[in-house]
Amino acid sequence: MLLGCICLMAAWSLPNRALALGSLTMGATLLSAFAVAGIGVWLHERRKNRALDLVKGFVDNDVLPTFVTDGDGAIRSRNAAAEKLAGGANTMAGALERSFANPGAVLFRLQTKAASDGHAGEDVVSRRGHTRISAHRLEPNAFLWRLEDMADRVAGGRGSVALPLLTVGRSGTVLSMNDAARRLIGDRHKSLDRIFPDLPLRPGHVQKVSTAEGGIDCLIAQSEGVAGRREIFLLPPPADMRKTPATNEFFDTLPVALVQVDARGHVRRANRMALELLGRMDCEGQPLSSLMEGLGRSISDWIADALAGRLPRHSEFLRLARSDREVFVQVALHATGDTGQAELMAVLSDATEFKTLEAQFVQSQKMQAIGELAGGVAHDFNNLLTAITGHCDLLLLRHDQGDPDYADLVQINQNANRAAALVGQLLAFSRKQTLQPETVDIRNTLADLAHLLNRLVGERVTLSLIHDPALRPIRVDKRQLEQVLMNLVVNARDAMPQGGEIRIETDCLRLDAPLSRDRATVPAGRYVTIRVSDDGGGMDDDVRQKVFEPFFTTKAVGQGTGLGLSTVYGIVKQSGGYIFVDSTPGQGACFTLYFPALEDSGRDVAPAVHKPSVPAKPADGVILLVEDEAPVRAFAARALRLRGYTVIEAESAEAALELLRDPALEVDLFVTDVVMPGRDGPSWVREALRDRPDVQVVFVSGYAEESFGEAQKDLPNSVFLPKPFSLNDLTETVQRQMH
Repeated sequence: MLLGCICLMAAWSLPNRALALGSLTMGATLLSAFAVAGIGVWLHERRKNRALDLVKGFVDNDVLPTFVTDGDGAIRSRNAAAEKLAGGANTMAGALERSFANPGAVLFRLQTKAASDGHAGEDVVSRRGHTRISAHRLEPNAFLWRLEDMADRVAGGRGSVALPLLTVGRSGTVLSMNDAARRLIGDRHKSLDRIFPDLPLRPGHVQKVSTAEGGIDCLIAQSEGVAGRREIFLLPPPADMRKTPATNEFFDTLPVALVQVDARGHVRRANRMALELLGRMDCEGQPLSSLMEGLGRSISDWIADALAGRLPRHSEFLRLARSDREVFVQVALHATGDTGQAELMAVLSDATEFKTLEAQFVQSQKMQAIGELAGGVAHDFNNLLTAITGHCDLLLLRHDQGDPDYADLVQINQNANRAAALVGQLLAFSRKQTLQPETVDIRNTLADLAHLLNRLVGERVTLSLIHDPALRPIRVDKRQLEQVLMNLVVNARDAMPQGGEIRIETDCLRLDAPLSRDRATVPAGRYVTIRVSDDGGGMDDDVRQKVFEPFFTTKAVGQGTGLGLSTVYGIVKQSGGYIFVDSTPGQGACFTLYFPALEDSGRDVAPAVHKPSVPAKPADGVILLVEDEAPVRAFAARALRLRGYTVIEAESAEAALELLRDPALEVDLFVTDVVMPGRDGPSWVREALRDRPDVQVVFVSGYAEESFGEAQKDLPNSVFLPKPFSLNDLTETVQRQMH
């Protein structure tokens, strides 16, 4: 405005007429623009004030405490009910601090949501009882707040007394009681045992309540509050909820889901909370069996038992027949009505969260049980397979390729090796296999595997490899990592029968904070990630949650064992890594593996050096063979004697120690099983080495090396040979230890 006035004054003093005319025009334009802007602001403020005046008129006539505040929480107007609640407080937080322990957090949360969505609401437990706070955005910097006492909403009709309500803490302490509860009970108690003589509470059931006039029956309704608190309503028993006009409104506004069922199992009526839980607008006249399922027997038999009083006191868990989402309910049936009109009242409680936690617990228990079973079965199978493959090797030594029995022996040997591979998968899942970790560069591993992977995927599928140029090395068993990659690629190939693309991407990732997903937490740090993705049909949530379970497969019968991905899971977890799967039906699947990254030493990782096998030549020496399985002991003894060794056999650790008491017996090597009845391998070897410290040791076991790895560290000059082992494996290991 000042600049416009200066331009007008300059127009009168300029001698040049053109300049004076320009200055006059500019000044007039600036003054006009300022005037228009001022008028716009005045109109906006006038409309805003008129709107706030209308709101204020509504607020003044509202029976609920209602406030209008600005964006900073300062109260701009309030009605009489709010004035009674807040006193002389000037802010919303100050108005509620007498009723709420920490109102600031609730108010900030609601105002933030109302600012973005237009409205927000939340139920909280305060000193006044159960209160619902709602916030509505009026202007970008103005909000309307309303406080509603929920006890008034569950009143049994207009102007009647509110339902008795108790607010209970985590430890069972009664934090508050509304006026109706005090009038019913007759006193203010601080513990539940003073109110309920028959604890624990059973929501949905009728229980005795101690009152000033003696014990009465009440239907217990419970809802979860904030900070672990519970809100307990004391309702009239179901027999008092007859269908009369006077009780219809009371029945519909009860804070517990109720469904009235006749003797045939058909719904007579359901209140508002039950309809919300069932996901229906109306269900009158429908059979109860069409609303819920999963009882394990017919609904009609269940109802007949309830009418006859043959039901136990516990409730049943059922799944609602909803198509939008999975909902579980806990249902308790109570007989109501007279003998001539038998009816039932079904009390429903939402048990979805409880059943979800139960399913997760059962899943973890099942996986643990299967892992233990797999480990035990694998140990026994390894002993059997060692005897089979060993004696087969002994037979092959006596038969040439032209012998008629040679082909049969080869078939036995090959199938025994296939069985050993299957047992290895079980051990991989149960994380009890023997790993040989080494420093690995994934780029080199994938380069070596590329030719084999291309042959596995076929001509219809394209395999793409994408690497991070700054990839760090990891420490894993290279052979097992190759097994993981092959299993994932084959699984991706089978998901695309019409062809597509499989992408293997490696990346170096740094997590600044722990990553939590799928009930697992990846600690912060540096990781090397491997992503294997495809363009297949994808998986729904149900399949995705079961994809790592052993023997679970979506393939046709005979096309898969269901051990591929469970083996991948076991190998990754035993290697100290993590694996997650992301998938959407119709959009393919992506498996992501996380392995801890090693510090880059600045030079390439050296390839693993394979030691050459010891040349077969006559050998000598005395070997003490300790093995409780007779077939395995017989094979091992014959194999070692064929190589020229003197073998002394013992079937237990105690028998071996008895033999070693002879000081004239000279032994060069102990070959012993780890797990045996009585004393185990490491314990008897440790005792024997006190008198014979120079004897070498070979431990054999069907379990993983990690099962006794700490014990082996204390024993010098010892090596481990996993079962099943072949004749060559045994003789080469013994010869390396002896020489």
